[in-house]
Amino acid sequence: MLGEEGIGTCWPRSSSGRIVERPCPEFINGVKYNTTREFSLSRLGAAQHSHTVPLDRKYPMHYKIALIINYLGHCISVGALVVAFVLFLCLRSIRCLRNVIHWNLITTFILRNVMWFLLQLIDHNIHERNEPWCRLITTIYNYFVVTNFFWMFVEGCYLHTAIVMTYSTDKLRKWVFLFIGWCIPCPIIVAWAIGKLYNENEQCWFGKEPGKYIDYIYQGPVIVVLLINFVFLFNIVRILMTKLRASTTSETIQYRKAVKATLVLLPLLGITYMLFFVNPGEDDISQIVFIYFNSFLQSFQGFFVSVFYCFLNGEVRSAARKRWHRWQDNHALRVRVARAMSIPTSPTRISFHSIKHTTAV
Repeated sequence: MLGEEGIGTCWPRSSSGRIVERPCPEFINGVKYNTTREFSLSRLGAAQHSHTVPLDRKYPMHYKIALIINYLGHCISVGALVVAFVLFLCLRSIRCLRNVIHWNLITTFILRNVMWFLLQLIDHNIHERNEPWCRLITTIYNYFVVTNFFWMFVEGCYLHTAIVMTYSTDKLRKWVFLFIGWCIPCPIIVAWAIGKLYNENEQCWFGKEPGKYIDYIYQGPVIVVLLINFVFLFNIVRILMTKLRASTTSETIQYRKAVKATLVLLPLLGITYMLFFVNPGEDDISQIVFIYFNSFLQSFQGFFVSVFYCFLNGEVRSAARKRWHRWQDNHALRVRVARAMSIPTSPTRISFHSIKHTTAV
């Protein structure tokens, strides 16, 4: 159809009573404009990387599947992360600097994922009204995103210092890592919030319109952290390969160990974010692959970190096993004493029987 203003669009045939929706044409009077409501990948939970793509309009089926993957991944990740957090909290015998760093990283994953769920509850009308509490939730979410990446940076610093620089980790100070992980992101997010307030104060501060760069205030440091961790990973793998070649093991086993170590370090250092960091473009296949991989890798990253650095951690498993055996022994002792005390005999015999049983144990 062609209106009086020369605005034209093609409408498909439809039955009566059926609502048909079509986007406006890309060109109006020779001016190209955005024909769809862009949906930020960060809202989907699959990225925080400055690009936006119209997922819900261009790929409705794939968008819905990706959203299901995101919800499933975040639910599984939160469950695994909470178990890992409790283990690190209860097992005080393993509370060395390395595990304290793991514990803080797991904490940031929990907080980030919880805030992601809160963002999904924000109604479209609230988003459009730009409510103050909605902007606050977005700010807190972005703070935990940045702290999450900075704790990945702390993990990289610790590993690089211990393996590559062969520096004694006993001389490292915990307060320095705590300052890097929790305090440095604060001024970054404050600067971002001020920039949003005075330049892009709309739509709950979520997403980024094309041509606006306020989000780079916090995304820039995140990108730098990922690049530094990539260098850390390269050096760590290089030193590992050097040590493996000097050993007497076969070449196949050496490469297998190196590949395993690399795959384990990827989620810890956040390198998975770099695999699909940039939107591949307008090609349909690459866009769809981009959507699915981002959704899977980043929603399940907390689960991978929990598995590799808690559930498969030898120290954690050994300490948990000892704690379990100690509980079983104490429980068995209480059961024996309770049974001994419940035997219907004279008072004198009860006392003698209990003392005898307790001494035997």
